[in-house]
Amino acid sequence: MEIKVFATKSALGEAAARDAAEIINEAIEQRGDAYVIAATGASQFEFLDALVQKEIDWTRVVFFHLDEYVGLPESHPASFRRYLKERIVSRIQPKAFHFLNGEAGDVREECRRVGDLIAQQTIDVAFVGIGENGHLAFNDPPADFATEAPYLVVNLDEACRQQQVSEGWFKSIAEVPQQAISMSIKQILKSRNILCIVPDQRKAEAVRASVEFGVSPTRPASVLQQHERVTLYLDRYSSSLLSGK
Repeated sequence: MEIKVFATKSALGEAAARDAAEIINEAIEQRGDAYVIAATGASQFEFLDALVQKEIDWTRVVFFHLDEYVGLPESHPASFRRYLKERIVSRIQPKAFHFLNGEAGDVREECRRVGDLIAQQTIDVAFVGIGENGHLAFNDPPADFATEAPYLVVNLDEACRQQQVSEGWFKSIAEVPQQAISMSIKQILKSRNILCIVPDQRKAEAVRASVEFGVSPTRPASVLQQHERVTLYLDRYSSSLLSGK
């Protein structure tokens, strides 16, 4: 795991976008297309704003959706489909974006549908964050490290749901869905490269647990220690509790 620390969120976002563009362009040059996993949330704002401005042939880029709430309409401000369409698709028009439909009549069948699509590809780079409770995607602790399924339906714990309220996506915890579709831990780890973008003081404890403590399902993002090509992008706040900084 390579750890990079920046003074500001904008500097963090620009550096991560520069590295992401290099990976994507190299994949396009070598194999014709690039395959990317996109994350959402407040932590990704500066990064995505910088990424969509990079010199990339977006018509050669295929995106996969990391996670989505179950039962939340796309019209809701917290919908990840809405987020991704507004912040990525409408700005760059990629070759394809495989969304997760959290409103599907059978969400487990939706997991299988998109899972079959991603299973056919090698992912060049995954963009992820770390939750305040240490979650990776919506794999809250204790996370399922064993499942081979690319996507699964998960129950969201109270800390995860409270984070969504604190970030302003919902007015109260009662409004936050109790379930989500999430990419599995093993599927995330199949990516050639993982860029983990984690600004803000409120993530500092989770960052320390993910980096300095042992790998454990109770610290889902700690599994990133086992991947060969992970870069963790922190600001001076999210890195503040690291003993080796």
